[in-house]
Amino acid sequence: MTSDVYKTIAAVSEGYVTEQRSKFISYAIPVKTPEEVKEKIDAFRKQYYDARHICWAYMLGAERLQYRANDDGEPSSTAGKPILGVINSNGLTDVLIVVIRYFGGIKLGTSGLIAAYRAAATDAVAHAEIIEKTVDETITIEFAYPVLNDVMKIIKELNPQILAQKFDTNCEMTLQIRKSESEKLKSRLIHFPSPNVNLAPTESYLPLTKETKTPASPI
Repeated sequence: MTSDVYKTIAAVSEGYVTEQRSKFISYAIPVKTPEEVKEKIDAFRKQYYDARHICWAYMLGAERLQYRANDDGEPSSTAGKPILGVINSNGLTDVLIVVIRYFGGIKLGTSGLIAAYRAAATDAVAHAEIIEKTVDETITIEFAYPVLNDVMKIIKELNPQILAQKFDTNCEMTLQIRKSESEKLKSRLIHFPSPNVNLAPTESYLPLTKETKTPASPI
């Protein structure tokens, strides 16, 4: 994965496996923040109030540095860790995978639990549409009207997305462009005597190929 491209899922997907009469219902959910993760898990706990275990793992951020896994009462590292392993093996981020277990009366043992939770998580990912997204930077430029044509030539050449624009004696435009191309855009713009280029304080994320599916990797 390049520095400004990452993989995630387009929408919620579901999976299902059975093992020794235990049922494992799985969901892969696109998420952005730990707060959103908590809301999703709380909702599953209410929906599946009668389940024996609701185990989960998530990965957040384009750099894939924020993650967590939870066994929800299963033996240590037999549920959350294999779920997280499925996320890692597929190179995903901004994703939460939840696996709900209904106990079937037969204990599966450590290896059986690991295999079952891994299989359930894998099935949810297998039913997901995996997409690539880019990390984009937002840039606001201010410039005098006489240089508008020159600015537009650069915009046409480098093709950033125009989020907002205002044309007057003093013009203003808000542009969005891939992180890997933002320095080139800023360098071109600041060579004008009048534009004042400011990088917006927040990053935003836009799909690179919304319709492109990437096959899930087996684990």
